[in-house]
Amino acid sequence: VHVQESGPGLVKPSQTLSVTCTISNGSATATDYYDGWIRQAPGKGLEWIGAIGRSGHTHYSSTLSRRASISRDTGKNQITLQLSAVTPEEAAVYYCERTEVAGAAVYDYWGRGTQVAVTD
Repeated sequence: VHVQESGPGLVKPSQTLSVTCTISNGSATATDYYDGWIRQAPGKGLEWIGAIGRSGHTHYSSTLSRRASISRDTGKNQITLQLSAVTPEEAAVYYCERTEVAGAAVYDYWGRGTQVAVTD
């Protein structure tokens, strides 16, 4: 499984951040999967943002649920995170993760992340 993030690199404060993840070579034997976004600001730990299931059902962090939206384009094997009204404190590396379930086994695949700065 290959996970690759892409993003604008720079977003202005109060604007909407949009980052995309392309996931390829997913396992044909997986019985279920879901894809999520996690971020890490400089000097801080990992923060889970949200996830989208195979069926399109979404789940978000309670602190970001009002501003975050994750969507899936099945034809392009992509998911997109949109985060509105961003602040400079939300500058971070944004990571995409694929979790696949195959019976009792669970596999996690991460991308290398995409750096997003929030500044004028």
